[in-house]
Amino acid sequence: MKLLIADNDGLIRDSLKLLLELEESWTARTTADGGEAFAMCAQEPPDIVLMDIRMPVCDGVTATRNIKRAYPDVKIVMLTTFADDGYIASAIEAGAEGYLLKSTPADGIIERIRAVEKGALVFDKGVRLSAKKTAAPVFDALTERENEVLSLVAAGLSNGEIAGRLHLSQGTVRNAVSAILEKLALRDRTQLAVYYWKNSK
Repeated sequence: MKLLIADNDGLIRDSLKLLLELEESWTARTTADGGEAFAMCAQEPPDIVLMDIRMPVCDGVTATRNIKRAYPDVKIVMLTTFADDGYIASAIEAGAEGYLLKSTPADGIIERIRAVEKGALVFDKGVRLSAKKTAAPVFDALTERENEVLSLVAAGLSNGEIAGRLHLSQGTVRNAVSAILEKLALRDRTQLAVYYWKNSK
């Protein structure tokens, strides 16, 4: 797997590169700026970019938007210290497939990179806590319970985890997810998560 690490902290860049290249057949290039990350994608598109949010010259959200427009097959995971809803929404709207905190353990980062490679949308457990109940008019067709389930799906929780959080059976959660998909005319959980972050307040 070809990876690109964009982070203005040299220690984090170098540490991640060492960590990721321990995985068989993984290679990683690094840069300190979002604009240069875009240029490097033009030279040789990576499979996945690990993108910091705050960088000088060109920030991570802008770089993500530019890369996804030009190279839609390149997958991007935000790797940051900020678990803020505004940053999450901006990153997902720009096209990012994941949002991880820099405090994520090394094995967790690798596990989530593999999940993104397979097409999943991933979030750090710390980010999950910031998921809020939807309030935008586009969600008015959903019941209060469905809005709760949707916010937790968008935060990356499985049906089992949602069932535990809301004290419901997994069957009830599964039915709620199916109802939400039908009401919002969406295909799967990934589309639900993207839709939530683009439209929630």
